[in-house]
Amino acid sequence: MQSPVTSSAATLDAAPEARFWALIPCAGSGARAGTVQPKQYQPLAGKALVLHTLAAFQAVTELSGVLLVLAPGDEVGADLLREHQPVFCGGETRADSVANGLAHLQTVLQARDADWVLVHDAARCLITPPQIQRLIAACANDPVGGLLAQPLADTLKVSGAGLNRVSSTLDRSDKWLAQTPQMFRLGELRQALASAFSEGIAVTDEASAMEAQGLSPLLVPPLGPNLKVTYPEDFALAEAVLQTRQAS
Repeated sequence: MQSPVTSSAATLDAAPEARFWALIPCAGSGARAGTVQPKQYQPLAGKALVLHTLAAFQAVTELSGVLLVLAPGDEVGADLLREHQPVFCGGETRADSVANGLAHLQTVLQARDADWVLVHDAARCLITPPQIQRLIAACANDPVGGLLAQPLADTLKVSGAGLNRVSSTLDRSDKWLAQTPQMFRLGELRQALASAFSEGIAVTDEASAMEAQGLSPLLVPPLGPNLKVTYPEDFALAEAVLQTRQAS
């Protein structure tokens, strides 16, 4: 097992040969959102939710490309996102979609093992170019990579025996809420996901796959809202933020 703070990428220089790519899995149904169509296509502040996400990444000049991964047979996405050249290799889970997207980056777009990939949730439509650039700047010379994450501000409770009653309170001083983008070397992330799949390890995000390899990703505060639209009430909040930005 590798050291928790080093990796084989430590010998690879982030510049000039390493490039930066964005990979946006957009193959989920968003069942918890309560929408009649996948939430990423729900109108929000004048256009589909996912288009706000894409606009932020396309404004980041450091990126060599932005790859959007859709589910096979997604006719709505095919029509709405045609000009963005999506690929239809989404899998049963988010991790499957990411793994398939990484393979496409490498085999079709000729991305290299040493290149960096920023994986981002399509539903985090409040992401801004400065937040993306902040992550790139923080991780470009890091031996592992990292993710946007928010230090936990609320008191954290644990419920007991499946009931909605408190059984204990956890210390929040070292707790963070994981967000995206999550930025890792393409080769190392592909290997980490493949290892997790083969060992039956649950992969909730890219960082958890890297952690399973004994690595410790860097936590980078986003310095601004980076909400993941998940529930029906999230749409109103996201729209209010987007409309405020549009008016400024």
